[in-house]
Amino acid sequence: MSSLRFLPLLGLLLLFASCDPYAGAYRDPDLSPTAALSGERYTDYGENPFVLTADSAVSTFSVDADGASYANVRRMLREGYTPPAAAVRIEEFLNYFPLDYPDPAGPHPIGLHGEISPCPWAPDHKLVRLGIQGRRQTRAQLPGTNWVFLIDVSGSMGADDKLPLLQEALLRFVPTLRPDDYLSIVTYAGRTEVSLPATPASETSQITRAIRRLKARGSTAGEAGILLAYDQAEAHLIPDGNNRILLCTDGDFNVGLSDTDQLVSLIEEKRETGIFLTVIGLGTGNLNDAMLEEISNHGNGTFEYIDSPEQADKVFLHEFGKFYPVAQDVKVQVAFNPDLVQAWRLIGYENRVLDQQAFQDDSTDAGDIGTGQNITALYELQPVPDVDYKSALTLAFDLRYKLPGASSSQPLRLELTDPDLDFASASADQHFLAGLAGFGLLLRQSEHAGSLDFVQVRELVEAGRSYDPQGYRQELLDLVDLAE
Repeated sequence: MSSLRFLPLLGLLLLFASCDPYAGAYRDPDLSPTAALSGERYTDYGENPFVLTADSAVSTFSVDADGASYANVRRMLREGYTPPAAAVRIEEFLNYFPLDYPDPAGPHPIGLHGEISPCPWAPDHKLVRLGIQGRRQTRAQLPGTNWVFLIDVSGSMGADDKLPLLQEALLRFVPTLRPDDYLSIVTYAGRTEVSLPATPASETSQITRAIRRLKARGSTAGEAGILLAYDQAEAHLIPDGNNRILLCTDGDFNVGLSDTDQLVSLIEEKRETGIFLTVIGLGTGNLNDAMLEEISNHGNGTFEYIDSPEQADKVFLHEFGKFYPVAQDVKVQVAFNPDLVQAWRLIGYENRVLDQQAFQDDSTDAGDIGTGQNITALYELQPVPDVDYKSALTLAFDLRYKLPGASSSQPLRLELTDPDLDFASASADQHFLAGLAGFGLLLRQSEHAGSLDFVQVRELVEAGRSYDPQGYRQELLDLVDLAE
């Protein structure tokens, strides 16, 4: 296949490099921003507004399984400065944390969950939690995998929190692979090469030697590297398997401009061949978050950010199920009862909102859900005054998904009625996720934060710590203290 077809892909990378590097930023005098932040690039999608049900009683969006925003904001707070609002994507905060939902019952690979409670930062409002759980599978149940790691080894990747951190993470990841998996490494900097041809995962010594040999050097010229990664993936394509490129970079690409629409078409074409693209962001100072998120959105993969060995293990070991979708093109549509709900607001998912008609359109691309993965969405509702909420349906939670490789979608539905109880009666997860969303609202200095302050956020998170197998919820409390 001609490399000319791949020119648009690298062209977009510099296009995103021209984004305002500090869009939506604010500086807190108590937290000193470092010069490093000025070289990072973010896109601020704003915040979803309240919508009157008289104008529209239906909300439609694609799921988003990314976890990069929370990890990146954690890094900023630990380094002592306030994150720009554009870096805070609340849906990625919500979906960073695992929940203890039961496995789906019945034939569907995903299950639906929901809860309605008072809204802690606006007591006259309601807070709706919608949850999706992907069926858990053991590694033995997963399809064979063709892993192609496309690794940026340019000079900007030489810092300890970039290539060296990635190398150590991969050395821990390789022993977890199954013997019949294949792994390739393509590198790019001043030149491009296949550092490791497709190699059975059973050849552990050969793979680890290739990882240890990686060195950062030279300028960044990613075009040929991306071409070569797709060539490698296609040459060793596993029919009905998991064929995945993992682009590992700080996003500091040096390439010529090209047309964005051509890039999107190319990635979608490759996605249809069964090759997916996941993006791993690394490091500080020149992180191009705006570009990396956009690339992953069009590659049927997730965007993750790695800032520590612990975060690397979360991505590659504890949550490996993200690499194995059980449901694809997952779209959500929520219909509110206008007799009960006066206005509604989707918290987060600003760049995942879809037209109402897209819900039934099976050609519409949407996010995937991996094995064992859970997805959360929150709505804030303004009720119609003086109505008995126990007497009628509050909302219908509809979902459409495709089985991996299928072309037509299947429906699921959950109907929710408000029990009209006080917030103290809400579940531990409702408390925790309300606190987590509130944390994001405060960091964004949101006009929708209501009566929230960091003291209340801490109380909410503390009340929801009952399920915390990896200590992530305790870590959030530490971040609240840093931000307060």
